[in-house]
Amino acid sequence: MANFSQLDKSYNPKDFEDDIYKLWEEGGCFSPKASSDKEPFVIVIPPPNVTGVLHMGHGLNNSLQDILIRYYRMKGRPTLWVPGTDHAGIATQHVVEKRLHAQNIKKEDLGREEFLKRTWQVKDEHQAIIVKQLKKIGASCDWDSQRFTLDEGLSEAVKEVFVSLYERDLIYQGNYLVNWCSHCGTALADDEVEHEQNQGKLYHFKYPFKDGSGHIEIATTRPETMFGDTAVAVNPEDGRYASIIGKELVLPLTDRTIPLIADSYVDMEFGSGAVKITPAHDPNDWEVGNRHGLEKISIFTLDGHLNQNCPKELQGLTISDARVATVNMLKEQGYFLYEEDRLNQVGHCYRCNTVIEPTISRQWFVRMQPLAKKALAAWNNKEFDFYPAKWGNTYKHWLENIRDWCISRQLWWGHRIPVWYCNECDHIIVSRTTPTSCPKCGSNNLRQDEDVLDTWFSSWLWPFSTLGWPNKNKKLDTYYPTTTLVTAYDIIFFWVSRMIMAGLEFTNKAPFKDIVIHQLVRDKKGRKMSKSLGNGIDPLDIVNEYGADALKFTLSYMAAQGTDILIDNDSFKFGAKFANKIWNASKYILMNIEDPSKAFTKPVLNSPIQKWIYHRLNQTILAVDSAIASYKFNDASHAVYEFFWNDFCDWYIEASKESLYGSDFQAKSNTISILLDLLISSLKLLHPFLPFVSEKIYQHIMGSRKGDYLITSDYPSYSKEFDFPKEAEIFSTIQTAVRSIRTIRSEFTIPPEKKISAAIILGSDFPYATSFTQQQSLIGLFTNSEISIYSEGDNIDKGGAVGVANVGFEILVFVKDIIDVQKEKAKLLKELAGLEKLYNATKGKLSNSDFLKRAPEDVIKKEEGKLEEFTTRIKMIKGYLSQF
Repeated sequence: MANFSQLDKSYNPKDFEDDIYKLWEEGGCFSPKASSDKEPFVIVIPPPNVTGVLHMGHGLNNSLQDILIRYYRMKGRPTLWVPGTDHAGIATQHVVEKRLHAQNIKKEDLGREEFLKRTWQVKDEHQAIIVKQLKKIGASCDWDSQRFTLDEGLSEAVKEVFVSLYERDLIYQGNYLVNWCSHCGTALADDEVEHEQNQGKLYHFKYPFKDGSGHIEIATTRPETMFGDTAVAVNPEDGRYASIIGKELVLPLTDRTIPLIADSYVDMEFGSGAVKITPAHDPNDWEVGNRHGLEKISIFTLDGHLNQNCPKELQGLTISDARVATVNMLKEQGYFLYEEDRLNQVGHCYRCNTVIEPTISRQWFVRMQPLAKKALAAWNNKEFDFYPAKWGNTYKHWLENIRDWCISRQLWWGHRIPVWYCNECDHIIVSRTTPTSCPKCGSNNLRQDEDVLDTWFSSWLWPFSTLGWPNKNKKLDTYYPTTTLVTAYDIIFFWVSRMIMAGLEFTNKAPFKDIVIHQLVRDKKGRKMSKSLGNGIDPLDIVNEYGADALKFTLSYMAAQGTDILIDNDSFKFGAKFANKIWNASKYILMNIEDPSKAFTKPVLNSPIQKWIYHRLNQTILAVDSAIASYKFNDASHAVYEFFWNDFCDWYIEASKESLYGSDFQAKSNTISILLDLLISSLKLLHPFLPFVSEKIYQHIMGSRKGDYLITSDYPSYSKEFDFPKEAEIFSTIQTAVRSIRTIRSEFTIPPEKKISAAIILGSDFPYATSFTQQQSLIGLFTNSEISIYSEGDNIDKGGAVGVANVGFEILVFVKDIIDVQKEKAKLLKELAGLEKLYNATKGKLSNSDFLKRAPEDVIKKEEGKLEEFTTRIKMIKGYLSQF
């Protein structure tokens, strides 16, 4: 017999996964192969943050991309998967500063140059870890194409885009209200603010009229911002305040007065219907202030303390401390009315979770509306599609309500803004290259803008900057636009929409044709995985325990469009079990072959089951092709699972034993040819979903055929030659007979090893009588039965038999001498009584007009389904009882 090396052992992915990945790398299997007639298939990886580690969301995201890449690589398309990492300005600087803090060092102590040197060291260290992790989970990226958002080529692209947008008047600088993180010390874009529901309070206090005629009641969740108030506003439609609009109010705890104004922004139902207006610290108040020409008074320092525009005793307090102190002062001076508990939506920094404080700052902005207009038109013109399609509406809504993008960040790590200021004449120089003198006054006394660009400013160029843009080159011409983007829904705003805008603006093409929005991975309770909950699952832990194939297959099998994936560690036993099944089935087949690499002969298909299995292979190929084309990964995974486990293993391999262990050498040889041919086809079919175990077995089969890799072989394709609808129907009918006998065995708890007698009575017009007669022994093999076949009208003693009627034939299983009839009757009667009770209760519910009126449609359908199940089962049990 053949030397099976590791294939004769139990399945253990640790024995071979690393070696298989090395085999692929050394063989150059990940590089795109040129083709003159096939369109490239291109994916750019959503670049993980360089200081992060892969979590289960990355596990899913990269598993789905890898399935696509491996599938289209085997389909013969030049396939490029561009890997890379994101410099993640805020997050990475936070990591480095945290390390320095542990050494009692501030970044200012080091200076910008030394700080950046240390940050690059951290980047190199973490990037190596991420690459190793991606390889460990099996990502077949073209590592020769790896990019980093701060590498030289991408820096050139960033400068080109910034200067071009400035020249087109799409970038400007101004003092505007921005989201400010006092911990990170930087501005954030609107979509970098995460809103969380917090338990807070709504404080009610009074602002007196200057003329002493009383007061107006104010309600706010942020009383400390009152020192920046420049008006109180009411709705012009609110009759309660119509006669006093325009009057002056005394601002408590200060020596200022502010006007009472009317603005339709005010919600008459909130609080008292009168709201304080603080233009310098609230985006809605900012708009009101602009409409009414109100003063903008900033009361916060950039590190989150109250400044000189507040009462002296509050200056220097943190915002949270100032809130308590302000309320106490209002109480002491008689302005406080009452407070109430209230759930508030509070903005937090998406990186450090600090509460965001809107504040006025001089920043750089991109005018988004002109870019958004083009991106919306491209979507309306079907230049790209979302999968599932519903996300197109989310994209559309965001573009229609877009605000200008604040792109400057008060950090050191990142793309430094390509703007210089002349210290002599204050002239602003925006340049692609570093200027040496001021073009206005000639001075060489220049200073560069201290800020860096938002991390997303480099990421929005990712699909074309990674391919060498702005320089013209063959790679860019060949692989841009890319084909498919696979990402999660939470960065449609951050990244997807912006990439489309940038692609259209700078290449006149949408950067990808298909946008696949995958699910979130949650725990079994439906909660989002997070560090704070401690419910995250490390994909590397899963690989170490179950193997990379188990990780990928389980996730893809569960990745139904439109529904999140609920998992725990044990969920991955499913994928491991399937990989083990593939291993053991392959081992069984190959144990019957002297030398697999020399056993290739063309199979001859003689019997219905042989033609049926090839027909099922054909149908599975079509199912996978259709599912992949529509990005229904779970449908594709289900299809390969059902074919291999049920069709191939449970039916064909079991059936093959009849000839494999028989005396007919020619039948045995042909069976071996069929098994080997189907095994290789199955391995190819399975490869995108379970790449390691499929390649390992394939390499064993191929033996000394060096350079023959499953990863670069041809994916199975539909063949008219193997289209056998008639034979498929014949064997499907035989399967029905087998299942009927197995059902009766199960109903009466007859042990599988106990041989039984069964009869098949064929109807007079049954079209497959000949086939049933020919497959009589096969039916017996599948059911451990002695099978007799009769024609309708034959004289048959049905005593002691339980029958099942099927279309065109009847099954009789002789059980009387095997089972305790009275005991079985009692068991069936007990079950019947319980079922009839459930049937009556369900029918009563569905006859209740109140239930039908109130219940959701899916609940009603569920009850109708239960009623149908009860009806079928009751009918079956009554049938058994009547036969007894």
